[in-house]
Amino acid sequence: MAGTLYTTIFLNFQNKFEERCITLFTEAYNTSISNQSIALSFDENDITAILHNYINENPKRKKWLISTDAENHQFDNTVIPEKGFAAKFSRIDMRFTTFWNNKNEYTYYVEAKNIKSKDSGLKRRYINTGIDNFLVGGKYNQCDGLLAGYILEGKTDDCISGVNKLLKKDKRETEEVFFNIKENNYQSNHKERNLKHLFFDFAN
Repeated sequence: MAGTLYTTIFLNFQNKFEERCITLFTEAYNTSISNQSIALSFDENDITAILHNYINENPKRKKWLISTDAENHQFDNTVIPEKGFAAKFSRIDMRFTTFWNNKNEYTYYVEAKNIKSKDSGLKRRYINTGIDNFLVGGKYNQCDGLLAGYILEGKTDDCISGVNKLLKKDKRETEEVFFNIKENNYQSNHKERNLKHLFFDFAN
């Protein structure tokens, strides 16, 4: 009984932490729109750097005792250390961390990709180095987090439709991205996990 209660409390904490990470990330996007701080020519790392700065400045982050960093290296214990080995580690765009019960650290990650409705290469990249990296065998398959699409041309629906057409072409119809009304965000369901998506429209 005690174990079940502990699990329930932890899951509630986990869900609240995820909710707060998404809030910080979304509020950073809203601030960037208000400040007109994103140019459509920016690389995704440029956009992430600006959003991360807004997250860092958000008073809610300190209130919620959340720390964050950008371009987080994923250490690989299987790699034999030698000169330059760290530069080869996979890097995920953003990491949020907090502590539970003052001893257990919990981490939430964001991977971001630029996307345009008329650029099939970027949509393919959203799948291959975005979605697939969160699945078994991918770079971030052990990471709890979400995938963000930075829309630099076209409409959100058109970008999602383009991604889904490519998934359908790959015979992955069951993995198509859809709007989950209950969760109030986008989601794709995979054999290994369900993955949340946020789409930030900088083009309209």
